[in-house]
Amino acid sequence: MYVIHSDPTGRTAGQYARATVRRLRMRTLVALGVLAVATALLGRTFGLRDARFLAAEIALLVSMFVISRYVLPLVERRDRGASAEEQVGELLDELPSEEWQVIHDAALGHGNVDHILIGRAGVFTLETKSHPGPVRVGRVHGSALGQAHAQRKAIERVTGLPVEPLIVFSRAWVDRPTARRKGVRMLPARMLVGYLKRRPERLSQEQILQARRSVAQALSDERDRRGRARERRPMIG
Repeated sequence: MYVIHSDPTGRTAGQYARATVRRLRMRTLVALGVLAVATALLGRTFGLRDARFLAAEIALLVSMFVISRYVLPLVERRDRGASAEEQVGELLDELPSEEWQVIHDAALGHGNVDHILIGRAGVFTLETKSHPGPVRVGRVHGSALGQAHAQRKAIERVTGLPVEPLIVFSRAWVDRPTARRKGVRMLPARMLVGYLKRRPERLSQEQILQARRSVAQALSDERDRRGRARERRPMIG
C-alpha cells in the first residue's frame, strides 16, 4: 500500500520549479559528459582521423549548439520562474500566521498552483510571473488568464468558497497595479502585502481552518493517486 505521512501543505515556495531546474541542469551536464567521454575514447581507440571519431566530434559540436541555443535559455527561464515563486513566497510567509494560512506549490492534478492564501479577506490563488515587463494589463496574454481561472476553479471546487485569482509580477512594472482583466487581478510583488491587508473581512476563523483542511485533504488525495499510479506502472526490463 502506498502511504506517505508528511504534511501535503508543507512544501516550500518554488519547490517543484527549483527541482525542475536542478534536474535540467544535471541532465545537460550528464549528456555533455557522456558525449565528451565517448568522443575522447573513440579518438584514442581508432585515431583522430577515423570516421567514427569525426562523426562523434560533429555530434558533440551539434549537441553543444543545441544546448546553448535551446536548453540553456529554457533553464534560465525556469530558474527565473523558481526565483519569482521564492520571492513571492517570502512575502507571504511574513504575513501573520494567526491571520493567514499560506500553502505553496500545491499540486492538484492539472499543474501546480504557485501559492494558495486563505485568510479573513477570503481565498486567493497566486500565479507568479518573472518577466521584467513593462506589463500592460490590457495586453496580458489569454493563456495566463486561462491558467489563473483554472486554478481558481480548482480551489473553489475543493473549498466551496469563492476564490480571487491573482497574477503577481515579481520584477515587472505594471501600468495599472491591482486592476483586473477578465476577472483576474494583476499587481507587482511590491504591492501584494498592502493589497491583501486592505481587503475587507469575509471569512470567519472556522471557515479559514475548514478551507485549509479541505485543501490539505485534496493535496493528500492527489499525492496518493500519483503514488498508486506509479505502483501500477509496468516495470521495463
